[in-house]
Amino acid sequence: MTDNFDKSTIRVMLLDDEPFMLKLIGRLLENLGYTALSSHTSGREALVALAGPIGPPDLILLDLNMPEMDGIEFVRHLVEQHYAGSLVLISGEDERMLAAASTLVQAHKIEVLGHLRKPVSPAALAALLAKWTPPAAARSRAAKVAYGADAVRTAIANGELVNYYQPKVAVTDGRVVGVETLVRWRHPVDGLVLPDQFIGIAEAHGLIDDLTRVVLRQALAQTRAWRDAGLTLRVAVNVSMDNLAALSFADFVVAEAVEAGVMPSEIVLEVTESRLMADLRAPLEILTRLRLKRFRLSIDDFGTGHSSLAQLRDIPFDELKIDQGFVHRAWQDETLRAIFYASLGLAGQLNMEAVAEGVEDQDDWDFLRRTRCDLAQGYFIARPMPAADLPGWIETWDARLLEQTPALIVGDPLA
Repeated sequence: MTDNFDKSTIRVMLLDDEPFMLKLIGRLLENLGYTALSSHTSGREALVALAGPIGPPDLILLDLNMPEMDGIEFVRHLVEQHYAGSLVLISGEDERMLAAASTLVQAHKIEVLGHLRKPVSPAALAALLAKWTPPAAARSRAAKVAYGADAVRTAIANGELVNYYQPKVAVTDGRVVGVETLVRWRHPVDGLVLPDQFIGIAEAHGLIDDLTRVVLRQALAQTRAWRDAGLTLRVAVNVSMDNLAALSFADFVVAEAVEAGVMPSEIVLEVTESRLMADLRAPLEILTRLRLKRFRLSIDDFGTGHSSLAQLRDIPFDELKIDQGFVHRAWQDETLRAIFYASLGLAGQLNMEAVAEGVEDQDDWDFLRRTRCDLAQGYFIARPMPAADLPGWIETWDARLLEQTPALIVGDPLA
């Protein structure tokens, strides 16, 4: 958050071919406490400054539509210079053009805080920057370590993996109905390591099956413990398509559930297809058998990667998770809203439960409350937490609902 660093030391570059606009945005930034500003009216001038002795800025506010060198071309030069800062895109173009430009920049692995329409609103600019942590500050607080396959293999063998759980709530009344299991690595030296630092390693080196089995066993035991304590929840566990290559996986899941004393209907298997499977026979057999045993199946990150209509056609899913990229800010973005409603309608027509991922703020939550979406999860509701923290969080969440959730409005006027 912005309170964790000195704004006056953050270097900000403004690039716009209109001198008046540069002065206006500069004044807005100064009012917010950002005083280390440089302004440029052309891309070539800005590139010279980037290569100068001061070095690249922490943040660039970039106009897309400029003569000579437009903003998209300028971004290409930033990539060539390995720019590691953040961008805010500014333009008078329509929302879809801004969204397309944002997607392109993110594909180049440059952080985009968001995009602003001209004339720039002081409130909108302030809202974007309020959620920003400068990349240099973020790196100093959470430098990522490169782990090898042997380290991940040791972590699995030594019981260093621990499950965290992110709640899923019913949109209609906020009732907590389930959790998603998200694995963490309790590293003996580096502390808690997030999955993006080791899941890919596990998949690349044939360790994902062992990892998933550890996560599933823990999740089943926790499901039973919660039920014994009077808390009945659906517990979701992520399953890689790599787990579905061996037909024995279905028997393993069934046997572990019986051993734990857990009903299949209490478990949701969330399937994410990170790569296209050349042969669907084994995955289809495994998932169909598990569905026959009454385990619930969920298609994760729907609309991205290889999670698509073909999977809905071929596999008997119970649940469709609408990717966070189509949920967050859908209340104000016509394109996102159209995709969200198309996914929601598809789930309804196929008698599937719809889960909205990426509910990040009050606006996202209020938007969902005006829709017929079934379930929601995201940081606005709760971050992933240890199992022991869940009962206390439920009490806090119930209190929040009583204080600030608006009356339910069925049927979104924006649809």
